[in-house]
Amino acid sequence: MSENQSNFWKKTPLDRMSRRQWESLCDGCAKCCLQKLEDEETREIFFTNIVCDLLDTDTCRCTDYANRSVRVPTCVTLSLSDLKDPYWLPETCAYRLLAENKNLPQWHPLVSGDPDSVEAAGHSIRGRTVPEAEADDWEHHLIDWI
Repeated sequence: MSENQSNFWKKTPLDRMSRRQWESLCDGCAKCCLQKLEDEETREIFFTNIVCDLLDTDTCRCTDYANRSVRVPTCVTLSLSDLKDPYWLPETCAYRLLAENKNLPQWHPLVSGDPDSVEAAGHSIRGRTVPEAEADDWEHHLIDWI
């Protein structure tokens, strides 16, 4: 039985998931790779269309996933402690949803069985971003499509 068929995310708490299960929660949207601005008083997060230079914008995958936190010190290697208050993650992020005891959306590949369902549902950042190296003032890159 595949992990998809077993609905492991409904039965297994985040702190009991195998590494494979944990990694499979990522839907590949790459919204977490969007640069963010935060209002420190309200904790409101403002997403930009600027992405880390390590992101392959065609595949929405990191080109150096294993070393991303070394090469980009601000890159977060998501852990359970980060999920105690996941307000800064995109609202559609599976890690955030499960930490908040919510269901995965129908377009999530674990639910749909189709890795292309993320883009088909309009939740991929593919084709909507600029690399950080090419970005000017971040305030000029704020988005509302996330």
